[in-house]
Amino acid sequence: MIDTREAWLLQLTEKLRPAFEAAGFKLPEKIRTSCGFPSKGALASKARRVGECWSDDKSEDHTFETFVSPLLSDVAEVAATQVHELCHAAVGVKCGHRKPFSTAAKAIGLEGKMASTTASADLAVKLRTLTDEIGPYPHAKLVHSSSPKKQSTRMLLVKCPKCGYQVRTTKKWIEVGVPTCPCGEKMVVDLPDEEGPPPEITDPQLPIEESKDGDAIGAD
Repeated sequence: MIDTREAWLLQLTEKLRPAFEAAGFKLPEKIRTSCGFPSKGALASKARRVGECWSDDKSEDHTFETFVSPLLSDVAEVAATQVHELCHAAVGVKCGHRKPFSTAAKAIGLEGKMASTTASADLAVKLRTLTDEIGPYPHAKLVHSSSPKKQSTRMLLVKCPKCGYQVRTTKKWIEVGVPTCPCGEKMVVDLPDEEGPPPEITDPQLPIEESKDGDAIGAD
């Protein structure tokens, strides 16, 4: 059983080489990969980076370096993030998330916004097969105070414009119908602004921003 995160990620990288070649993209021979915080935005509440790739021209021994955030522990997320970073290594980090990267990403099976890709259904199955062969990812998720928290169902305030009677209910029941006050007046929903309440946050996948200098690129 693999007992280090680096060894696990490296083995996944080696197992992915044939898939990249089949898609028409060759991974560099020299790649190091680690579990570590990206250089920017690692703990941001918005646009959090969960992965990063550094170009070989930034390494003294000319090796590409990829990192997967220790805030990730789900094997599927870790594997998909590593695939994203390997796409950067395959086409060159300076491409950012532009066409060369998007071409490689789509060819290998990533989808969605290129700065925060997710694995397609087919790629997810392939990654599951590979990670089952490797074994459990030897890592426990780090929880930071800025980590997104699951938001409970938002209760909306409903008021009677005539007598001021108030109750709270969920958006689900508001969509069924606004209740009538005991005084007989139809009640109204009291929204904090014209846009209405924000959607319920369950397990958000935050967009990841590209660094301006092109040296280190983030992924989701």
